[in-house]
Amino acid sequence: LIEKKEENPEVIIQVITDPINEFYGGIEFDQFVRMEEVGIEVIITDLKKLPDSNPLYSSFWRTFFQWFGTSYGADWLPNPLDFDSEGVGLRSYFKSLNFKANHRKVVLADTSAGDKKKFSVLVTSANPHDGSSAHSNSAVKIDDFIWQDLLESEKAVIEFSGEEFIEPPEELLELIEDESGEVGVQLLTEMAIRDVLLESINALEEGDSLEMAMFYLSDRKVVKALKKADGRGVEIRLLLDASKDAFGREKNGMPNRQVASELLKNTNGNTEIRWCDTHGEQCHSKMTLMKSDNGYEMMIGSANLTKRNLGNFNLETNVMISSENEISAIEDAYDFFEKTWDNEAGEFYSIDYEFYADESWLMKMRYRLKEYWGVSRW
Repeated sequence: LIEKKEENPEVIIQVITDPINEFYGGIEFDQFVRMEEVGIEVIITDLKKLPDSNPLYSSFWRTFFQWFGTSYGADWLPNPLDFDSEGVGLRSYFKSLNFKANHRKVVLADTSAGDKKKFSVLVTSANPHDGSSAHSNSAVKIDDFIWQDLLESEKAVIEFSGEEFIEPPEELLELIEDESGEVGVQLLTEMAIRDVLLESINALEEGDSLEMAMFYLSDRKVVKALKKADGRGVEIRLLLDASKDAFGREKNGMPNRQVASELLKNTNGNTEIRWCDTHGEQCHSKMTLMKSDNGYEMMIGSANLTKRNLGNFNLETNVMISSENEISAIEDAYDFFEKTWDNEAGEFYSIDYEFYADESWLMKMRYRLKEYWGVSRW
């Protein structure tokens, strides 16, 4: 980004980010400083404008602690994201416990197409972050009309964060050339992601299929829809992260192992589950594929299927792609899924459900309470 701005000082670059990068106001992030020095706009999302996913804590924080703010230089506590960096203050820790985020992962850029231009949109599950570089992720690139919706979506975040959105110049917009096609693409954010996904799952019938590669699966409405789809005879295959690793820290298997147990206990024999065979990295894709007599649907993007991601608490961006035929993007997605599911070419990408099965009643209760009250980071 810095090189692009130095190469072309007139180019508009706006970076919208989550305050976790500054550990909620506790550190000065060097990358942002360097970008701002060359004229790149860096917007820190104002998370106070989002609903509280952890109301038990957030009501207390809003009443007593938010007024004190945060500041750089209060370095008497370790930075939990980087133990080798400068420390942070207690107020940053207090702010982090609200458990909310701008979790979107999107890029919008204009590209040349002869004497015309296009806007290209990249919607992905991937964080551009050193610690995430080994994770499994997925993305889709779209070159046509959807850029208008994404522009409005990100403009809203900039404006409610108290910053000024820089409009694309009219002379650029006049050069943009969009082409209609036979593939439907719908931009979805926050709760609309769940609404559209549930509508699609509920429309599946006997003989239809659903494949899902998902980092977190815990939202009760989605879980219930999958159980009902199994009962209708839909063939379901779920490829899940085992919830065991997080950047060098060991996790306890919640929520995926508890949800997997529930789904298999209630199956009519139509649901199969495998775990990604991870070794410190994460199975970080958020992708659902559905096939029926009407054709194909693929949902992909930033949102985990959890209450926090789908209940208007986090900021999220997904797309739903619909096509009567198996277009190249959907074909690639199925190839990715099958390669991981079947361990093609002798590589071990996934392992049997039994390997990480967890039937603990206590852990199931913990998962349900955490999901209900929002006292978790998933």
